[in-house]
Order: sequence, then structure tokens, then C-alpha cells
Amino acid sequence: MAEVAFIVGTGSGLSAALARLFAKEGMRVALAARDAKKLEGLCAETGGRAYACDASKPNDVEALFKRVESDLGAPDLVVYNAGQRVPGSITEVDALAVQQSLMSSAFGGFLVAQLAARDMLKKGRGTLLFTGASASVKGYPRSAPFAMGKFALRGLSQALARELQPQNIHVCHVVIDGGIRRAGDPRESQRGDDGLLEPDAIAQTYLQLHRQHRSAWAWEIELRPWRETF
Repeated sequence: MAEVAFIVGTGSGLSAALARLFAKEGMRVALAARDAKKLEGLCAETGGRAYACDASKPNDVEALFKRVESDLGAPDLVVYNAGQRVPGSITEVDALAVQQSLMSSAFGGFLVAQLAARDMLKKGRGTLLFTGASASVKGYPRSAPFAMGKFALRGLSQALARELQPQNIHVCHVVIDGGIRRAGDPRESQRGDDGLLEPDAIAQTYLQLHRQHRSAWAWEIELRPWRETF
């Protein structure tokens, strides 16, 4: 039976590249976003199924997993790709917006991981991947909320790797250290050849992580353009 790949926090960039690659690999693809209608084109392209969900709400996430399991089966691969930036000075940033950012990045990751772990423990296997950023390991000025959420997501991933990998569930945190290219991206001309990460190239790494032999699992990997300083 074909594997089930489940991407939470689906948009037009990295998530779309993941969906296309997973479908090409013969996986059945489930895509979740707050606005499921925006995924219609991607579903038509990949044969995937779209689901509406606010990943920061426990009831939404529980209902989401039940629907995916009913439609496609329990997931073999879950990617948490949700997040919310709230830029601004610490003296000016809106507290409620910061709270929502943390709920999306960190609490949402926990909720999805909890449901994914329950399914994967029953199956005795699975892969759980978290999308991080430069802010997962470095706090930048005017970006405290994003760093808070991404630091928390990294901590969650590390804790779960230690808890679940001995039970045959591969958990990995992927630090995307650099900008991801989008069609018509004005940064492309500024940064030169390969100055931005190609979504399709990132997707290949996610697939490789899912396929890694368990004798040599990675719990974290950093991806950046060759031009990027760090």
C-alpha cells in the first residue's frame, strides 16, 4: 500500500514542492492549511487532498487527523511547516499577535506531533519532520516572536527525537538558513546565482531524511545556499 505523506501548513513555496515530490514518489498526499481553497490547484496537480485546519487549536488538529486517517490512512510521514512572523521592535510589537505566532509555531507543532506520534507508535514506524529557520538557532533584532516560536519548535523536535527514535520513529528538525526562492522574487537579482534556496532542492532533502536508514538517522540538518555566510 502506498505511503501517506501529510503536510501541515501548506503554501505555495516549500510545501508545494514537497507535495509534488511526494506525489511523484507514489505517496498519497494530504495537505492542511487554514484556507483549504487556496490548495485546489496543488491538489489537482498532485492528486492530493486538502483540509482546512487551524493547527493552534486542539479540536481542529484532532478532527484533521481523524479525517486524514479515514480518507487515506494513518500517515507514514508528517511535515510541520506552519509558522507566523510578527516583525517589530520589542517596545511596539502587538502582544496578541505575538501570542498567536507562538501558538502557530510552537503549540501547533506540539499538537500535530502528539497526534502523529500516536498513529506512528501504533504502526511501529514513521517520520516526523519540523521546518525550522535561521531564527531557530539565532535571535535577530526586531524578530523576537519568530525566534521564540522557532526555538521552542527546535526544543520540541530534539526532545521527541530522544523519546521516539528508539521506538523506530524518525524525528528531524530542518534549519532553513536563507531565503527560499519564489517565482519573480526580487531578491534573486540581488543575491546572484543560487543565492536563494531552491524549494525543489529542499524537498529532495526531506525525502532523503524520510528514506534514511535507521542505523544513521539525523535529528537535525542545516540547509543554506553556498553563498550564505553563517
